[in-house]
Amino acid sequence: MAEWVGLRPPVARRVSAGLALAALAAAAVVVVVAALRHPAQLVLAVVLLGAVLTAGWAALVRRGLPRVAAAALGGVAAVLVVLLPGIHAYLLMACAAALVVAALAFAGTAIGRERSRTRPARPALSGVLLLNPLSGKGLASTSMLGERARLLGVTPVELGLGEDLRALAEQAVAEGADVLGMAGGDGSLAVVADVARRHGLPFVCVPAGTRNHFARDLGLDRDDPAAALAAFGAAAERTVDLGMLGDRVFLNNVSLGVYAAVVRTAGYREERIATVAGRLPELLGPDAPRRPLRFTGPDAQPGEAADIVLVSNGPYRLERLSGFGSRERLDGGRLGVVTVVVDRARDIPQLVTAELTGRLARFRGYRAWVTPAFVVDSDEEMVDVAVDGEPLRASPPLAFRSLPGVLRVRVPPDAPGTSPGAWLPRGIGAVLVALARILAGRPEPGRSR
Repeated sequence: MAEWVGLRPPVARRVSAGLALAALAAAAVVVVVAALRHPAQLVLAVVLLGAVLTAGWAALVRRGLPRVAAAALGGVAAVLVVLLPGIHAYLLMACAAALVVAALAFAGTAIGRERSRTRPARPALSGVLLLNPLSGKGLASTSMLGERARLLGVTPVELGLGEDLRALAEQAVAEGADVLGMAGGDGSLAVVADVARRHGLPFVCVPAGTRNHFARDLGLDRDDPAAALAAFGAAAERTVDLGMLGDRVFLNNVSLGVYAAVVRTAGYREERIATVAGRLPELLGPDAPRRPLRFTGPDAQPGEAADIVLVSNGPYRLERLSGFGSRERLDGGRLGVVTVVVDRARDIPQLVTAELTGRLARFRGYRAWVTPAFVVDSDEEMVDVAVDGEPLRASPPLAFRSLPGVLRVRVPPDAPGTSPGAWLPRGIGAVLVALARILAGRPEPGRSR
């Protein structure tokens, strides 16, 4: 039987649900009032704001004279927005936006951030923290993670230039480590997590990289890497899945084909969205060589050859190629697969627009499903691959599989412990239904111990 799970009592959830619904209703009333009192201004403001956004997109993805023209058009539209007579419509729009933000905040509290199943773990007796000083622009050093670990009785081991991270982790195990931790990016985390998995040891993730996708989906605070060190003390332990590409472990995802080639582009890490939007037309244009990837689809039939294939350790709520969204859970025992097929004669503008607006799943060549194993083949001798953001070249066929529940992960007992992707149901309709059930005091379906 379903029952409430979470850190907040049912009464607090019901109050939050009522406030969320009230804020949404108030926002709707404000929009209606704005439309009735200032219809011309409201419509003109929406049109001009749309022009600003459209021109901004064009300026981002075009080059040369078209870029200059788009930027000029966007600037004119922005000036006209400012010069619109009266501010009543703007004040009402700002009020509606504030109410929607408040409603989302109350909804997040009401629906709750369900923590994954954990068990208490005793403090480490011989904890070891490996540190990559180059990850995240030196975040491990600037956060003084080594010094803070030592104060907690944890032995810090810094990865030196040219040293083998896997060898250092194996040496730590041989010397008696009972908990292994890693402070670095997701690529470094995967190496140490694999060593911990092979020896049956608990693993501590310290987010000290650039993106820290794995830490985010574990429910850790990516802005406070030092807080993760508390997992070496009395902690909450859970098991999560790992993904395998051949004999290589990955924590998050592997991209193949065109998108993996984008990852190799200089400046990708600093300007991801702009890089993707700029390179997709070049790599998928009519004159670009077509190197499709082949695979078996979810119906066990050969799938249509795809230009982009993404394989993840658990399915993502994917909004754009460059963002990767988040995973609702890390213990589902399935790989997430996304394929994108592009008709080069007509699909490039729609694909770039879907990428920029975060609506990739609505692109007509998009397909997604889950599977425990997956194989990708190609006629090319080598294909572009990016494993947890690290660009590589690999020889097909490429075999993927999920390793369910093989990694023991420790997190601080006061960490949120859940992914952003699990906070709210999909879609406004599902959110409203969930809030209504909570306000009525009825258990939320699908949440059981």
